Formats: sequence, C-alpha cells, structure tokens
Amino acid sequence: MLRSPLRLPSARHFALTWGLADQPGGMTGALLQRSRSFRRLGGVDVDILTLDDRPDYPELSARLRSSGELIDGVRIRNLWDELRERVPATRGPEPTPVELLEPQEGDRVESAAGTVLSRTRYGDDGRIVAVDRFRRDGSLLATERPGAERKIVVHADDGRAIRSFRTSWGLYRWWFDRLTAGKPSFLLVDSKTAARSVAGYRREHVTCIHIVHASHRRGGQAGTFRASRESVLRRAADFDAIVVLTPRQRDDLVDDLAAIGVRARVRTIPNEVEIEADGPSRHDAAHGVVVASLHSRKRLTHAVEAIAAAHAADPRVHLDIFGEGPREDVIRRRIRRLDADDHVRLRGYDPGARSSFRSAGFSLLTSTSEGLPLVLVESMAAGCIPIAYDIRYGPADMIRDGVDGFVVPEGDIAALTRRILELQTMPQAKVAAMRARAMARAAEFSDRTVVRRWSRELRAAYDAKLLEAARDKPLRVRLRRRAGVVRRRLLRLAGR
Repeated sequence: MLRSPLRLPSARHFALTWGLADQPGGMTGALLQRSRSFRRLGGVDVDILTLDDRPDYPELSARLRSSGELIDGVRIRNLWDELRERVPATRGPEPTPVELLEPQEGDRVESAAGTVLSRTRYGDDGRIVAVDRFRRDGSLLATERPGAERKIVVHADDGRAIRSFRTSWGLYRWWFDRLTAGKPSFLLVDSKTAARSVAGYRREHVTCIHIVHASHRRGGQAGTFRASRESVLRRAADFDAIVVLTPRQRDDLVDDLAAIGVRARVRTIPNEVEIEADGPSRHDAAHGVVVASLHSRKRLTHAVEAIAAAHAADPRVHLDIFGEGPREDVIRRRIRRLDADDHVRLRGYDPGARSSFRSAGFSLLTSTSEGLPLVLVESMAAGCIPIAYDIRYGPADMIRDGVDGFVVPEGDIAALTRRILELQTMPQAKVAAMRARAMARAAEFSDRTVVRRWSRELRAAYDAKLLEAARDKPLRVRLRRRAGVVRRRLLRLAGR
C-alpha cells in the first residue's frame, strides 16, 4: 500500500541556484534530490530557478529528465530563457538603448543552433565590462554595461528598449516578484552566489531560506568567514532562516554570528538520500571506493598514498576513484610515482558510480572541508564502511568511530592506512555488525525523515516571519497574527 505524502505547506516552492552543473553531484545533486522528495513525499511542485546564461538549459533539462534527476512536478526555469520567450509589457518612458558590441577577439560567445545568444567582453583585469544577449531568432534581448552606473536594458522582440535596471539584483528581484505573484511562497537558496541577490529581498508573502552546503569558516578558524560567504552571512538576519547540514556547524555559525552582533534563525537539516530496499550485498573488504570531483579540496593524493601503503602490507587492497576535474593529471602522476597503477584506478565520471558502494568494503573521504558529504551517507546506506578525515563538517557528525565507520585525524595518511589494514583483519562478524550499524545510521538521513524536518521548519519560519512583520502593526493585527499561528500549530498537532 502506498504511503500518503508528507504534508509540506501549501504554497509556491522555489529552489534558487546560480546555475546547474552538468554532473548532478555535490550541491546540484542535493538540490535535485530535495526537489524530487518535495514532490514525491511532500506533494508540492518545485521550480528550480537559475540565473546564469548557459545556452543549453532545454537540452540539460531533457538529459536530467531522461536520467530520472528531474521528475514530473519539478522543472528548471532560467531567467534569460524566460525573457527570451516573453518580456512583459511595461508602462512609462522607454529607456535609452546603448550601442551593441562589435565582435572582438577575446569575447566569450555562447551560441545555440548557430545563433549567438550572448557576447561577453572582459577587461584587462578579467572583469566583465559588457554583455549583449539575444533571442534564439537573433533579435536583441538585453544589453548589460557593468560599472559605477551598471545598467541592464531589456528590449522587446521588435527592438524597442522597454525596461531598464540599475543592477542585476534589481532584475533578479523583479523576476522573483513575477514568479511569486503575491502568493505565499518559499524561496530556498542553495547557491552562495545567488544568495547575494536574495539578502535584503523582503516580501511578506515570500519566506527566504539560505542553505549553506559547505564550511563557512576561513581555514576552519573560529570567528572567521570564507571570503565567498562573508557578505551574505553578515546579512544572515535578512533571511527568514539559515540552514546548515550538521549540529556542529550550527553551533559554530551561531557563535561566529554573535561575535559580529548578528542574530539569525539558524537551523540544522541534513542532506538526504533515497534509502533503497535492496537485498543483502556482498562486500569485498579489500576494495575501496572514492566518489568525488577531482579538485584540490578533495585531497585525493592522500587517498592514493594511503592505498599504496596499505597495498604494500596487504596486496589485496585496491581502490577505484570515480570523478573528473582539474586535478586529474596531478593524481595520475602521483599514482605512477608510487607505482600504484595496478591497484589505484581512475574511473572517470560515471553516473552509476554510487552503486559501487554495494560491493566495495570501504570508502575514503580525505577532503579539507565539507558541509555534510552526501557520498558519506550513501556509502553508509549501502553498508560500505566509511573511513574519513575528522574535518569540519560531516564525518564526526555522522560516524561513531569504530562503531559504524572510522574517523581519523585530519591529514594523517598513516592513520588512514592503519584503519584500511585493520578492516582487513577484523573478524567477519564484527565487520558485518559495523556494516549493519552504518546502514541504521544512514536511515536517519532518509528522504522521508528529512522532508518531515523541512515540513516543520518551513512552517515555523513562515509563522515567525508573519509575527515579525506584524511587530510594528496595530495591536489587533498582532493579536490576529498570533491567533493564526497558534491555530495552525494546533491543527498540525491534530494531524490536520
């Protein structure tokens, strides 16, 4: 018998990011997973909003739908693609158009079906100095001229300049207003880049929540913020809630915000996984797996060195690394230098890589920082024992060392090696018990459990927003809002 969906608030639901990666891992994977769960379990449609101007969103949507990453009720909506389809009519004087760019060497040009969709010009310092955007029929859509008087001018399909914005944020917020149309809406912001345009976007009908997917601290130091996150987190109170993935990060962020005099609503909701009800798996204790992008933050040379050392002591030990990225050549050279080609294999990108957790004996996580690594949960859900560095954040929040996995001191390759070898000599019954406990721990991050937490937090953030908005209103309005909040809470407690 099918279970009835978990109830999410009846409203318009949006997930905002700057752009979507071609390979749906990391933040993109978490966003897509959450959106699918909102639809399947929460019973609400989700629009995924993107602000970049990549030319192939129709093709990307088709690929993601074909692979099951997009489902009915979940769709991608791109700002520029929607403007290409229709620019809403406007009243008032027409803005003054600007002269189009003449093609020049060094311009970045995006095209589709032979038609130029955008032309971007950069200055000597690498910053954008001008952008022209076009429709798919070649007609002018918009001109953008950044600078002290940054101005975006949007054109009708007959060439007339009909609307202008002083900033890109003004354009984005205008789009958000049109999408929400004055109806109760939830805007979940995954991207730190997109979050800059939402900080300060205050609409009584829109509840804005920023999700921090990775460590917010610079170098892990208390009281510091990464440069890419600082401007947004200093305005954390402008969001209706900030969501982080682990309790430890919540405590750290609350302390770091308090140190600069910022009080914000900070909550913990982890990323989720679909727990598959597959039959028993057979795990090869000597087979290790890494599923990660090949970037410096992942420190995959540490995994290579640990496997090479473990293999020298136990020739059965071997590792598959799934992923691609700019550090591939560096990792490949390290493998060759350690003469590890026969027991460390780079498998490249594979959309089905996570299925390897069902047969591998262990997984490795050697990153410098994370939020809550989804691959860690997926590994444990499959009964694949995780061996991870004790970094902020994720491993110590998930793994009980020696109980359902192993946590080793950050950067300690020798300790990583010892745990790999220890796993090879543990009694089979003890390993089986550890795998069972890992699977039980991962069940706490199932899609049903996490959607239920989202349901509670969305409602709580909405109620808090209504009460805050009524703070300066007449007493009768404040009392009416308070009564409405109490009534909704009682109905929820009654299962209605």
